[in-house]
Amino acid sequence: MKNRFLYKGIAITFLTSLSFSNISCSGSYLDDVQNSGSFNTDLYFKNEQQSFSALVSVYDVLRKYSGGFENTVTFFNAGSDDFYSGGGNSNDGAGIQGFNNYSLNPNTMPASYWRDYYQGIARANLLIERVPGASMSEDLKKRFIAEAKVLRSLYYFELLRMFGNIPLVLKSVKFDDDYWHIPQAKPSEVYTQIESDINAAIPDLMMTASGNDRGRITQGTARAILGKIYLYDKKMPEAAAQFAEVNGTPGGTSQYGYKLVANYADLFKVGPETADPYKFSTESILEVMHTNKGNSDWGFWGQGKDEGNSINVMLGPRSYNLTTIPNNNAPDLYAGWAFNTVTEDLFNFMQGDPRLAVTIFNAKQLVNEGKITYSPAFADTGYFLNKYMPTNDLKSSLPGPPELNFRQNYIAIRLADTYLMEAEALGAAGGRAQALLDAVRARVGLPSVPVSMQAIKDERRRELAGEGHRWFDLVRWGDAPSKLAFKGFKGGKNEILPIPFNELPNTSLHQNPGY
Repeated sequence: MKNRFLYKGIAITFLTSLSFSNISCSGSYLDDVQNSGSFNTDLYFKNEQQSFSALVSVYDVLRKYSGGFENTVTFFNAGSDDFYSGGGNSNDGAGIQGFNNYSLNPNTMPASYWRDYYQGIARANLLIERVPGASMSEDLKKRFIAEAKVLRSLYYFELLRMFGNIPLVLKSVKFDDDYWHIPQAKPSEVYTQIESDINAAIPDLMMTASGNDRGRITQGTARAILGKIYLYDKKMPEAAAQFAEVNGTPGGTSQYGYKLVANYADLFKVGPETADPYKFSTESILEVMHTNKGNSDWGFWGQGKDEGNSINVMLGPRSYNLTTIPNNNAPDLYAGWAFNTVTEDLFNFMQGDPRLAVTIFNAKQLVNEGKITYSPAFADTGYFLNKYMPTNDLKSSLPGPPELNFRQNYIAIRLADTYLMEAEALGAAGGRAQALLDAVRARVGLPSVPVSMQAIKDERRRELAGEGHRWFDLVRWGDAPSKLAFKGFKGGKNEILPIPFNELPNTSLHQNPGY
């Protein structure tokens, strides 16, 4: 019998895209995803190989951050004060356009933000139940289960941040279960569960990862995720304690081997396809892997089976071309779709900051210099997010549309982020909070400024611009109603998103207030 999750109006057969069936020689454990179709889960989880394939399917959902048109990075950038939706026109993607101007409703809210994370949760639930019966070492069973529990907790955390009021499902839901009447849990109950799960999982995880294990959940990764969850749950001492374990001495190398990279720009560079030196740097804590080896194509793009980074093509200027002027040193970009155009406010805010050129691609200046041409699209400002800009030298030569097969990894959590979160959790005061802030600034050659909550807010905005964090920061700080009023944000409503309409009929779910 197949395990099916028919809950909330969606029928999904789980474990239908088992990646990791073949590990490639590139050293990236998510390369060469194989999709094997539906199968009988009662006959699965017999041994280590099958259990590992199932674990990889849980990891696959991490690509929700940066894969497919409905990736969370470009979506939540569009809702912030630093970016507009952009795109071809005001109707280019109902979800991202609706979030940009706060007109989202249950019908235009993309269902994948709910569905995909619950699919990851269901895969984790199944693995946690079935791995104990597999023929493999007990230590490996514990490790696989620990990784699945941390990932399940992360997916619940993302659902909490987006929707607030969500069902808490901790076991496989089969076709004959009473899935229609699973209620929404109190957010506090979900927080308690996922915090407990990660704490219990940490001892069974790898201390550090290397080789083919790069990208997997380690003790350091789990503590960073837990610290972030505590921060959003307003448990500041607990958050600070977890981050201290991850961060170690500010500016130094932590017990998990984490250290700020010397050159800020290296965080967003892409090297050779084999042995890319920029992937899994010492600053990377949770990194989402992308490759062109999966030959992603339109037929399955954004359905969890594609492996390319979609942020790249979404950000590039439309109809971009270099002019023929002599000694033209403008970047040779792959023409993209012009989403996430940078607001003038962010451009002005970053003036004088060494991170400006890494963060913002100034197409306006290059046009004025006669070096490039491009077609201004919706909400064009002449400024584009440079961190994930598609370049022609990274265009895939393998089968599949090049625009769907960029291979830049996305770092979901990095050390500068956890430094600033720890400083925040410490109340933005004291010698350690000052040292954490100083280390982030010193890396780019900036002098010390007195630590304060405003200084931390400003530093997060500059350091992490365009990486998908700003909207959540504004909501967590209570700043969203004022900072996002120009876009139509309404306090008491828009801090959480509408539950997609198709999840509601014939269930116990209640729509979020105001929608």
